[in-house]
Amino acid sequence: MEISWETSVTDSINTIYLLFSAYLVFMMQLGFAMLCAGSVRAKNALNIMLTNVVDAVVGSLSYYLFGFAFAFGDGSGSNPFIGTQYFALKNIPSTSFDYSFFLYQWAFAIAVAGITSGSIAERTQFSAYLVFSFFLTGFVYPVVAHWVWSSSGWLNPGSTNLLFGSGAIDFAGSGVVHLVGGIAGLWGALIEGPRVGRFDAFGKPVQMRGHNATLVVLGTFLLWFGWFGFNPGSFNKILVSYPDSFDQGNWTGVGRTAVTTTLAGSTAGIVTLFGRRLLVGHWDALDVCNGVLGGFVAITSGCSVVEPWAAIVCGFFAACVLIGLNIVALKLHYDDPLEAAQLHGGCGAWGLIFTGLFAKEEFVVQTYNAGNLGVTRPYGLLLGGGWGLIGAQVVEVLVVVGWVSVTMGPLFYLLHWLRILRISSDEEVAGLDISSHGGYAYHAHPEESGQRLYGDYLRLQDQ
Repeated sequence: MEISWETSVTDSINTIYLLFSAYLVFMMQLGFAMLCAGSVRAKNALNIMLTNVVDAVVGSLSYYLFGFAFAFGDGSGSNPFIGTQYFALKNIPSTSFDYSFFLYQWAFAIAVAGITSGSIAERTQFSAYLVFSFFLTGFVYPVVAHWVWSSSGWLNPGSTNLLFGSGAIDFAGSGVVHLVGGIAGLWGALIEGPRVGRFDAFGKPVQMRGHNATLVVLGTFLLWFGWFGFNPGSFNKILVSYPDSFDQGNWTGVGRTAVTTTLAGSTAGIVTLFGRRLLVGHWDALDVCNGVLGGFVAITSGCSVVEPWAAIVCGFFAACVLIGLNIVALKLHYDDPLEAAQLHGGCGAWGLIFTGLFAKEEFVVQTYNAGNLGVTRPYGLLLGGGWGLIGAQVVEVLVVVGWVSVTMGPLFYLLHWLRILRISSDEEVAGLDISSHGGYAYHAHPEESGQRLYGDYLRLQDQ
């Protein structure tokens, strides 16, 4: 059947929109790299940047071979738990997906491994990154994505069999992406233990600040920029009109989603600024950057279905969650150089709960039913929408935590048992750059006192 030129133009614009969003999300890898590099000590900067590259290249092959199929492989043998076709993109393009959709989802997948890498920075063997990155992007994350985003997934809010009559709303992945990455990082950091010198002989925390605030701020703004592809881009199509309005469609939702994203991150940043000022007595740029990101993580779930004023509420409590979890982490001697588990895990979980409290029915219908008239759905509990949506949100939090724990926890323990997870104390003190990568990221940096060349490091080991 011949396709009209109007349909061709519409499909072309939607494809361009999705590809542009994919490019923005991929830009977040650069943001992660800069944020991570600035947040670690100079002697480990080369290592953390290389791990970010590895997360991307290993994750690309893993997601191509297995991940996309496990996440979106619906077909005659489809089931609510895991996909069963499209391995190595066989039969793509199809009537359901094309290459642009794969590229967009790939950019999400490699972001998950980047989150986990931050939790175990400065003390992990390079080979361990290769193993967990492949497993996380090729299996663990795709299964959760199938549950929530695949048309046959048991948590999907657009499926025919809705959990509690609602399904879980996780529009751009507070749970699917951030909670998965945060819980994986939590298990890695717990099994590895704190960095050498992070706590003194009396159990008091010793500050190990990142070496370059400039890189942290640069990385934060790059991530902010990329989030405009992460959240608004999750509509996948921009040229979808709503039947009850001649001048509104997905383009309206895209704009609103960008606004709610900005407001949540900005509110979390300002609350963190003043909150940390009260706690530590000075204005801390690095804490503010993490606060901004915490707000973005939290709003990612409900960005398309809440009012702008609700996004401010989301950001406020996201900052409180982050500050509180960081205090608890120090009390429990938990060491996470990037605060990734607290930020992505804690704020991701809060984002899912927030959506169950504040989702607006009109926006839910627009997002998941293309604004069709006469459709009613459960919505935010505090707005009078009943318990269906909040119940599904709580279930998603619990099953994501459980699934990642029973998959990534044993993997990290196996790597630890095989002695290929953590580096030796001597290598850690010397720095991963010189002990594993043959030199430093910078020349003549103050932390290079001692061995400056890889040969010097080897001679030191022979003594």
